[in-house]
Amino acid sequence: MVIDPTSILQFLLSALLFPTLFQAGFLEFVWGAGDPLWIMLAKRALLLLPALAIITACWATVPTLVTVIFRNKRGQFITGFFLTWWDLGKAIVAFWGGVLRFCLNLLWAITGVLRITLVSVWTLIQDILFLPVRMLRRASQSVVNSTVPWIAVFLTLFWCVIEALIFSYVVAPLVVDTLSNITGDQLSMSILRIPLFIFLFFIVLGSYAVLSTFVAAVKRKEFSGLIGIAVIELVVMFVEVVFLYREFVDSLVPWFAQYSEGFELGVFWTISIACIAWLGIRSVSWFLFAAHGTPTILSVIQGRGLGIEGRSEPARVAAPPASSRFVDKLKEEAEWVKTKGDELLASFMLPPLQVVAATLNFFSLMVNGNHLFQLPFKSVDDILPSRALLEDLIPKNARRTLRPEVTKGT
Repeated sequence: MVIDPTSILQFLLSALLFPTLFQAGFLEFVWGAGDPLWIMLAKRALLLLPALAIITACWATVPTLVTVIFRNKRGQFITGFFLTWWDLGKAIVAFWGGVLRFCLNLLWAITGVLRITLVSVWTLIQDILFLPVRMLRRASQSVVNSTVPWIAVFLTLFWCVIEALIFSYVVAPLVVDTLSNITGDQLSMSILRIPLFIFLFFIVLGSYAVLSTFVAAVKRKEFSGLIGIAVIELVVMFVEVVFLYREFVDSLVPWFAQYSEGFELGVFWTISIACIAWLGIRSVSWFLFAAHGTPTILSVIQGRGLGIEGRSEPARVAAPPASSRFVDKLKEEAEWVKTKGDELLASFMLPPLQVVAATLNFFSLMVNGNHLFQLPFKSVDDILPSRALLEDLIPKNARRTLRPEVTKGT
C-alpha cells in the first residue's frame, strides 16, 4: 500500500488549521446580518463574544498541543490544558448568567432611583409646606433658650400698641375739636388718627420707662433720686389719667346710666375711677411682662445692647437640626446609590472580562505553562493590576535581571 505524501500533508494541514473548517459559518451565524433586528442584537450580545473566545481558544490549542512533545511534566501540562477549556466553558456560562444578572440589577437600580426620586420630591414638598412651621419652631427655640426676654419685650410693645389704639379711638374726637377750635377749620379725623396713635404709643411706652426707672431706684436704694423719679411718675400718672383714662371713664358713663336713674358720676369719682384703672392696668401688665420687657427696650434705646445684668443663663435645649429633611434624605440614600452603582458596574464588567481572561489563559499556558488569571472572578477586586500579574508570573531570580522600567510598568 502506497501512502500519498500529499494526503498526509493535507491531513496535517487540516489538523493544524481545523478552526478554518467552522469559523466562517460560526461567525456568520452569531453576527446575524440577515436576521430580524431583535434576533441580530440578541446574537451579538449573547453569542459573539463566546464565539470569538472559542475560535481563539481553538487556534491557541494547535500550537499548545504541538509543544507537548518538548515539555517536561506532560501529564500536569495536559491536565492544565483541559482545565483551561473547563474554565472557558464556565466563563461562557457565567457570561450568560451575568447578562441576566446585569439586567436584573439594572431593573432594580432603576426602580430604586425612581423610588428615591419620588421620596425626595415628596420630602422636598413637605419641606416647602412645613418651612414656616420649622422656622417658627427654630425661632421659638431661640426665644426660649435666649438670655434676652424676647416674649416680655414683644408683649410690652404689643400692649403699648393696644393702649395706643384704644386711647387714639377714645381721644380722637376731643383732639379734633380742640385743634379745630384753634385753627378755625374743621379737621378730618382720619388724618389725625395715625399721628395721634404714634404720639400715644410713645406716651404709653414712656410711662413704662418711668415706672421701670422708679423700680430700679427702689432696688438700688438711691433715695436721693427716688423722690424726683416719684414726682415724675405722679406727673405721668396725672397726665394719663386726666387726658386718657378720664376720657375712657367718660365713655362708660352711658353704660352706668342704663342701670340707674339720674346718674351723675362727678369729677371726683371720674378721676378716682380713672386712677384706679390706671393703677390696675399698670400693675397687672408690669408684674406679668413689662418688668422684664421694659429694661431690655430701654437698654436697646440707650445703646447698651441686649446684655441684662444679673440674669442667669437658662438651661440649653437641643436645637432642631439646621438641615432640611430633603438634604438628610439625600445623605441617607447616597450610600445606597454608591453600593448599588458598584454592584451594577461589577455585574457589567465581570462576565465579559472573565471570558477574555479565560481566553488569554490559553496563550499564557502555551508560553509559560501557567495560567495568568485565577478564575472565576467574584468581584472587581479579584482583577489584579498588570504589575501584580507580572510579579506572579515572572520568577524572582529572573525578575532581578529585568530592567526597572519593565518591573515598574502597569
